[in-house]
Amino acid sequence: MVIIDGAQGEGGGQILRSSLALSLVTGKPVTVHGIRARRKKPGLMRQHLTAVDAAATVGAAKVSGAALGSRGLCFTPERVTPGEYRFSVGTAGSCTLVLQTVLPALMTADGASRLTLEGGTHNPMAPPYDFLAETFLPVLERMGPCVTPALVRPGFYPAGGGCFTVDIAPSKRLTPLVLEERGALRRCSARAVVANLPEDIAHRELKTVHEELRWPWENLRTQEIADGPGPGNVLMLTVESEALTEVFTGFGQRGVPARQVARRAVGLVRTYLDAGVPVGPFLADQLLIPMAMAGGGVFRTVAPTLHLKTNMDVVRRFLDVDIALTEHGANDWRVVAEG
Repeated sequence: MVIIDGAQGEGGGQILRSSLALSLVTGKPVTVHGIRARRKKPGLMRQHLTAVDAAATVGAAKVSGAALGSRGLCFTPERVTPGEYRFSVGTAGSCTLVLQTVLPALMTADGASRLTLEGGTHNPMAPPYDFLAETFLPVLERMGPCVTPALVRPGFYPAGGGCFTVDIAPSKRLTPLVLEERGALRRCSARAVVANLPEDIAHRELKTVHEELRWPWENLRTQEIADGPGPGNVLMLTVESEALTEVFTGFGQRGVPARQVARRAVGLVRTYLDAGVPVGPFLADQLLIPMAMAGGGVFRTVAPTLHLKTNMDVVRRFLDVDIALTEHGANDWRVVAEG
């Protein structure tokens, strides 16, 4: 039994999701206590319960402690069964994080799977659908599995109501990933999306991007969603290089000016571009478990987040792999996994 302290490091829901994912991958039972201890509302919320249910269904697991507000959970998997599954958060909670929980096991399973995930697809506290589709999953495919997403409808916070599907063609063995050079920039673009909101919001965001980053107008576009389940706004800045495509996002919020939303996203892009590394902060976090499962790999990234450091600690509890962080500059770090 692996015992995990949910209050360690960043103390959020990622500790639970990573623990469930690694329990499925290794077959090791896990107990997590102090779940989300560092959050304003500790314990399991609806999206976390959906992740637990998804992991239990995929892994035929025995579970205790799966209730709203629970701060402790015991999870004992039996076997991972590929197949067709539908999981619904039922709120605007992120369904991309539900995928994060079960994908590692299903992408190395004995057969193909198809997932339908419902809930929030564009949530400011989670990787948005576009990041998965354009950044994470294409990089993951280099390691062996083929994971093909399709957006059925977007779901913005707080209404939710989004849906996407994922087809998973697994690979029993993962190829170690090497991402040390970004190479030349090929294209930088931005898309401002508004759902049931004035299009002028999107125009103001793009105007700020143009002024701050000097990206050409022909690479900036708006998108209106008129029939969504609720209002929403997201600005996505895409940086395509020889190595990969990175997507950075800014989410509109009531009372926050469009220019401020855009400047936050612009700040993320500037930090990434100035660092000269291939892997951004959010992708670094996502790549850690697959890289550890492969038994090795290396990538360069910006200064590690607390999320990344916490995830490293959880991975070490399940897998016999050494993960090292080495600083090569003010915002240039090398992450190496060796099994």
